[in-house]
Amino acid sequence: MRFVSLSDIYLSDIMRDSTTKYAVLGLLTMGPRSGYDLKKLIEGSVAHFWSESYGQLYPILARLAAAGLVRRRTERQRARPDRHVYALTPAGRRELEGWLAAPVRTEGFRSELLLKLFLGRAAGLETTRGHVERYRQRQRELAQTYDAIRARLRADHGRHPELPYWLLTLSYGRHRAQALSRWCDETLRTLDRLRRPRAAKRPRAG
Repeated sequence: MRFVSLSDIYLSDIMRDSTTKYAVLGLLTMGPRSGYDLKKLIEGSVAHFWSESYGQLYPILARLAAAGLVRRRTERQRARPDRHVYALTPAGRRELEGWLAAPVRTEGFRSELLLKLFLGRAAGLETTRGHVERYRQRQRELAQTYDAIRARLRADHGRHPELPYWLLTLSYGRHRAQALSRWCDETLRTLDRLRRPRAAKRPRAG
């Protein structure tokens, strides 16, 4: 079993920050957007597997603009703060295409559930079982959510050229939720066996 070190966490944070740059460039291929618009686009599309906060987006946008990878346009608004809209530049598109062509990096994995399960003997069977039951319920709800999203995407964007790619990522989420739900079933059965007292051994006949 591989344990996560502090250096692993630090490198994971660096990788995430650099990947955020490409996530922003990729989303801007769908058209110019403000930081607020990008956040809403993320929430309505990739948030199930890649989320960003405003605190991450705005510094990245500033750095991308300084590097000439995006272009910023200021829109004046009456009685409201100015709106800064960002658009992908040719240099930004080349940068994105280079990243998309590169092999996918192996990312670190962290799970509080697995950590608590690993230390489950100290918590007790009932507490550990409760964690797994709640996690299973969450996975079942996610699978239903993905089914609803798939139906809505097909109804609203049936002819969109990027729809097949959106559905591929959605299919990953559905399969993952279903597989994790089955893992929870198996884990709960194992915990139930641990909960049953072992039958006393019968003395052998002399």
